[in-house]
Amino acid sequence: MPRLTNWAGNVTFTAAVLHRPRAVAELQHLVAASRNIRALGTGHSFSTLADSPGDLVTVAGLPADIDIDEDLDSPVGARRPTVSAGGGLRYGELAAAVNARGYALRNLASLPHISLAGACATGTHGSGVGNGNLSTAVVAIELIGPQGDRVNLSRTRDPERFAGAVVNLGALGIVTRLTLALVPTYDVRQYVYDDLPGHELRSRAGEILSSGYSVSLFTTWQRDEIEQVWRKLAFPRAGDPLASDPVPAPGELWHGARPAASARHPLRTPPATFCTAQLGEAGPWHTRLPHFRMEFTPSYGDELQTEYLLPLTHAVEAFDAVAGLRQILAPVLLVSEIRTTDADDLWLSPSYARPTVALHFTWVKDEEAVRPVLGALEEVLAPFQARPHWGKLFAMAPSAVAATYPRLGDFARLRRQMDPDGKFGGALVDRYAPSSP
Repeated sequence: MPRLTNWAGNVTFTAAVLHRPRAVAELQHLVAASRNIRALGTGHSFSTLADSPGDLVTVAGLPADIDIDEDLDSPVGARRPTVSAGGGLRYGELAAAVNARGYALRNLASLPHISLAGACATGTHGSGVGNGNLSTAVVAIELIGPQGDRVNLSRTRDPERFAGAVVNLGALGIVTRLTLALVPTYDVRQYVYDDLPGHELRSRAGEILSSGYSVSLFTTWQRDEIEQVWRKLAFPRAGDPLASDPVPAPGELWHGARPAASARHPLRTPPATFCTAQLGEAGPWHTRLPHFRMEFTPSYGDELQTEYLLPLTHAVEAFDAVAGLRQILAPVLLVSEIRTTDADDLWLSPSYARPTVALHFTWVKDEEAVRPVLGALEEVLAPFQARPHWGKLFAMAPSAVAATYPRLGDFARLRRQMDPDGKFGGALVDRYAPSSP
């Protein structure tokens, strides 16, 4: 096949073949006959995580089969309604379908274009101090094992293996279906503020980051102010357990920041038409929680990305540490986003066992220039036990990554149990989450 790249174009995959089966039986035969094979989602990872020394396979051609189960005593054991769908389905497509039935997901990432299986396998997340990352909604998972066998795991029936299998880095099998917990649908109003004073953030970081259902701060670190604050306020419909947030008064300053007079893009120069509706215009959750609209090309495009996730309790110290690098950040940084996620129990989740603040960096597309900056960032963030996002660029040594994941050894044993011959291995996953001690 022609040389295949990821979305950003910074990774050229070494695999010689990309398979696109149309039926699960076809996928089972393919996996059983392969020596090495890994799944490729929508290609939005900036690291080489998806790359395979053998073949690649996409499950985007399998039937999506969106199935909502409204029975609180469903077979998967969930205590609320669930939706089951094909792993290759994109979140924006699933969200529209469940919203039409009066349901919602608790959280969405900034891009609705990413696939269910790929996002959950890498611990991808949205924002909100009370919201877990996308993988925390998963209550059951189906994957194809190394012999072409179907493997079904659920949170209630096999909780120990399940906790290791959701954020799986593609190393346990080819995920074909996921079952996600639902909540009743809700609306969201999105407000953007300009120039949050730095002293306000340092003195009231917890209050600011928890001031909405989902909150994101955008900065270039070149001055003390936070250039933009995006607050997404949730408003429940009948019976929704989500808390309702008060509507800000028109023109009211917020922690010293000014309400934006017009819609914003995080990078300021691209048109805001690419972004979801702002200025307090209410709309369904799935049209506001992402930063970018499903119908447009996602984000900026010509970029690289990095993200480090660390305990929320160290947020202010980490902000000051990164701000101290402003001179070396300036030539390569487009924008940085600060957001939060709640703690979870998934072994390889970057939010495992701790409420988390995430420091995200969108770089110019020049990996040679960016790499030295990664080393400097990782050095100043090391005292805070920062974990890298698995699907984005990082330079940390395997020993440094392993020191931040207390269940990495358990995951290694799970890999050996579920894939003893390493059929689903790859260079990055074998280096950072090996199946051997």
